[in-house]
Order: sequence, then C-alpha cells, then structure tokens
Amino acid sequence: MAVIQTAEQAVGNIKGGMAVMIGGFLGVGAPLKMIDELASANVNDLTLIGVVGSYPGGGLDIGKLSANKQIKKFIGSHIGTDPEFVKQYNTGELEVEFNPMGTWVERIRAGGAGLGAVVTPTGLGTEAEEGRDKLVVDGKEYLVYPPLKANVAIIKGYRADKVGNIEYRGTSLNSNPVMATAADLVIAEVDEIVEIGQIPYNHVGTPGILVDIIVQGNSFEDRKKYFEELWTKNNKLR
Repeated sequence: MAVIQTAEQAVGNIKGGMAVMIGGFLGVGAPLKMIDELASANVNDLTLIGVVGSYPGGGLDIGKLSANKQIKKFIGSHIGTDPEFVKQYNTGELEVEFNPMGTWVERIRAGGAGLGAVVTPTGLGTEAEEGRDKLVVDGKEYLVYPPLKANVAIIKGYRADKVGNIEYRGTSLNSNPVMATAADLVIAEVDEIVEIGQIPYNHVGTPGILVDIIVQGNSFEDRKKYFEELWTKNNKLR
C-alpha cells in the first residue's frame, strides 16, 4: 500500500548515482514540487531518464537539476531547450544518450513489461544506429535497443486516493503512466489526495499496486496560475 510523505521525505529515498525517471514534457505534466526538492538536496551523479532536457520559462522543471550539475547522464530525445545541458554536453561534462521519442517511450514500456529489447527501423541510416546491434527480420533491418528501467520514477498525476490509485489529466498522460511500471520505487506527486472510492475505477490510469509513495503537490488552480505568471513574465503568452 502506498504511503503519504512530504516532498522532503520522499526525496530521502533518492541516493547519488541512482537512475531516476521524471515524467512530464517541458514542465507540463511534471512533478515540479519533487523536482524543486531534489534540486535542493545533496544528490548527485544521477542518470536522468526524461523525454527532453528543458528549462521552460527559465525557471522550472529538470533544468534546475542541470543547473546544479546533479546529472551525469541523460537518456532522452533532445536537450536543445536547456542551455546549461547543451553547455555541459559540449564540454564533455554530461553524457547524453539520444533516442527517437517513440523509441524512448517504448524502451520504458519494454522495461515495465519485462521484455528483452525494442526492435525498430527508426534511426537506420542516421547517427542513431552508431553502436547499436542490428537484427534482420524477413529481410528487413532493425535497430535493437535494450529496455529502460530505473531505481526511482517520479511521476505526476491529477489525483490519488489513499491507497495510491492515480488519475491523470491532460499532458500528464504523456510519459507518467508508463514510467510507473518501470522503476523499483514509484513516487507520485498529485494535485489532490482523496478518499478511497472517489476516483471512478475507469479513471484510474495507474493502479495503486504500482505506487509506493504519494506526495501532495500544488493544487490544480495554483499550478495553472503559476504557469500563467511564468509565461506572461517571459513574454511567451500573446
């Protein structure tokens, strides 16, 4: 059964050198409170598995971790939206394993399902095939990728009940549900914690059996206001 902890307590489960998955895309559908707490902790040499390296609005998401140089390796699709990531990559301080976005999420799905590999033609004839094993099936060539798993997954949901069933909303569906299947420890940050039975069974995106820790994040209304202020301040809203 999942337990309810503060963000500070939950981050105590993350140690230096671990592989950590963090859900979300450019800050949206991301566990921002947990990221802030992790950025304040003395936890370094992380292997971060996230869809993109990002520092949207110049002030949130996993860019706080890159600014602190807490990440030694990044496994994702691109880093161009985070200037600090790009700088560290160019100077050799950061190791990056680039994946086509669909391949990246399928590797996590394979990790959660206990599969041995992802076999895909995507990337053939490009730099993506460098160092990759290849497989020929029915005369067609494929690249072979190992599955992705992590010590800890930090996911973001809309609501959780007190046994850890998670309901998602909007962009949080992008990578959070699949990450919940592919880590030894799953920490779910949510807008709201409700009583058992308040989330209709057909709205449960991740069952509580997969969730170890629930963290109360900011409310949906507070998050909406935060993003509006952030993007307005940076002239991103017209």
